[in-house]
Amino acid sequence: MSTRSLVHFSRHTLKQLKFVLPGGLLTYYFDSHNAFIHLLRGQDGVKDWSRFAARLSVLAAAVTVSLFLYVLVLPLIQGAQPNYRHWRQSGVLSTVIPIMTASIVAGWSLLAYTLGHWSSMGYVEGVIAASGLYAFAFGLLGLIPAPKVRRQ
Repeated sequence: MSTRSLVHFSRHTLKQLKFVLPGGLLTYYFDSHNAFIHLLRGQDGVKDWSRFAARLSVLAAAVTVSLFLYVLVLPLIQGAQPNYRHWRQSGVLSTVIPIMTASIVAGWSLLAYTLGHWSSMGYVEGVIAASGLYAFAFGLLGLIPAPKVRRQ
């Protein structure tokens, strides 16, 4: 590994840590991961609607992560590096990116509502906790290196 790629890796890692650290701290402070798991399991008289909403937010997160990973491996599938800056002109990206964006918005909104309505956090803390969980998750996803395909 050359020094130049090591410096690039370090800059990229530092950029992602700007999401991972605050997101992780917010998640730890609000204990939102445990509150969410509590809602998913339906413990202590948690209502059915809260379990349903929590499961829907997990589904939206799974769609988001799956589409993100698909976009990452797209160069290996197509054999060429897509032009991410002009994603609207790409046949595949012009479909995947809007769906991924919608799943991010739907998943975050549903998570914030679920934590705010059915946990002891309240809506303001639910929004902050959901933002922390999403920042943490997206920061970790951003650490996955994108495969490089040599241009021909």
